[in-house]
Amino acid sequence: MKIERLLDRFCNTSVSIAPLIVFRILFGFMMAVSILRFASKGWISELYILPEYYFSYWGFEWIKPLPGIGMYVVFTLMFFAAIGLMLGAFYRVSAGLFFFLFTYVELIDKTNYLNHYYFVSLVALLLCFVPAHRDLSVDAAYGRVKTWQRVPGWCVNIFKLQLGLVYFYAGLAKLNYDWLVEAMPLKLWLPSVSGTPLIGALFNYDWTAYMLSWSGALYDLTIPFLLLWSVTRGGAYLLVLVFHFMTAALFQIGIFPYVMIISTLIFFSEAFHERILQRVKTYVPYKSALQGRTVLSIRPLTRGLILTFFVLQCLVPFRYLLYPNHLFWSEEGYRFSWRVMLMEKSGHTTFEVRDKMSDKKEWVANYDYLTPQQEKMMSTQPDMILQYAHYLADKYRDKGFTDPQVFCHSKVTLNGRRSQTFVDASRDLAMEKEGVRHKDWITQWQYD
Repeated sequence: MKIERLLDRFCNTSVSIAPLIVFRILFGFMMAVSILRFASKGWISELYILPEYYFSYWGFEWIKPLPGIGMYVVFTLMFFAAIGLMLGAFYRVSAGLFFFLFTYVELIDKTNYLNHYYFVSLVALLLCFVPAHRDLSVDAAYGRVKTWQRVPGWCVNIFKLQLGLVYFYAGLAKLNYDWLVEAMPLKLWLPSVSGTPLIGALFNYDWTAYMLSWSGALYDLTIPFLLLWSVTRGGAYLLVLVFHFMTAALFQIGIFPYVMIISTLIFFSEAFHERILQRVKTYVPYKSALQGRTVLSIRPLTRGLILTFFVLQCLVPFRYLLYPNHLFWSEEGYRFSWRVMLMEKSGHTTFEVRDKMSDKKEWVANYDYLTPQQEKMMSTQPDMILQYAHYLADKYRDKGFTDPQVFCHSKVTLNGRRSQTFVDASRDLAMEKEGVRHKDWITQWQYD
C-alpha cells in the first residue's frame, strides 16, 4: 500500500505547470545551440558523411546515414525541431521529430556514443508525452491548445527522477577500486591541465586527484537528494554550478555541463519558476487565446509505460553483472549505464587476414577503412573489434579471398597500467557471432 500511495503522489498530485514550461524552453534552447555548434565544427561531414564504415548498434544494423546532402537535411530539421520545442510551436510534432532525428543520428555509429547524448534522447522521449506547451507557447497563443495552470505531478516528477538516476548511478559507478584507491584516471588527466590559471599548480599533486575523486563520488550520490530538500536546495545548486563549470573548464566534454546546469533548475520550487515566467511575459507580447484550468489524472496505460521506463532505467546499468570479465576491460554492459569519465584506456590493434583455402594472407592497414577516431575507439571495445573483423572478411572476400579468416592482434592499457593482450589472437573472429552474449575471446584482465 505504501508503494501505491507513493506512486499516486508521484503521478497525480496537482502541481504548477511553470517548472515544465521553463524546462521546455531551456532544453530546446540548449539543443538548438548544440546543433549549431556541431555544424560549425564540421562534425556533420566528418562523422556522418566522410567515413567509409559505421559501427552500428546490435539490432540496429539497418540504420545508415542518408547519402549526399541527406545528413545536412537531418540536422537542419533537427535544429528547427529544437526551436519548435523552445517556442512550443506545433509542440507534439516538434518533440517527436527532435527525438526521432536525434536518436537516429546517435544510432548511426557507436563510435560517437556519449552518456549525455543518451541523456538527451531519454529527455526528448519524455517530452513527447507531457503537455509542456500549455503556457507561454506559440500553440497556446494561437489557440491550438488551452492554457493550463496546473498539471499532474508526473509531468514534472519524471524529469526530476531521470536527473536523479543519472547522478546517483554515476556516483555508484565511481565506487570502484581505481577511482577511490588509485584516484584513476584523474591522477593521469589532471597534470595535463596544470596550466589552468590560479589553481593549475594544484593539479600536479596526487592528493588533489584523491580529493576530487572522493568528492566527485560523494557529489553524484547525494546531489539529487540535496536538490529535492528545500532547506539544502540553494547550497546544492551552488555545488552544481561549481562542479559543472569546473568539469567544463578542465575537460573537453562539450555542452553537457551546461545542459545539466539548466536541467537541474526543475528541482526548484513552483514559485521560483512562476517568477521566471512572469518576468519573461513582461518582455514577450504573449496572451493565450483559450484559458483553461484542466488537470488530468494519469491514464493507466501512461502510468504503466512510465513505470516500465524507469524500471528499465534502474536495471539496465546492472546488466554488467551477467558477464564474467572485468567491466572496464571487456566493456560488456558498459554503455547506457551513466559511467562517466571513469577510465583512461588506449590500445593498438592490428588485423591479419588469411585465406583458409590458399596461402594468401595480408596485414590490414586500418586507416584504409576507418577514420582516426573510429580506429581509436575500436581498438579498446570488443564489440567494435568484432564488427570490424566481419567487415574485413566481407572486404577480403570481394578482393578474391575464398574463405577469409580474420585474426586480431591487440594490446591495451587501462588506467596507466602496463599493456596486456586484449584479444585471443588464435581465434578467427570472422567465425564469431555478434550479439549480447559473453565474448569468450576477450582475454582475462590481469591485475598488476
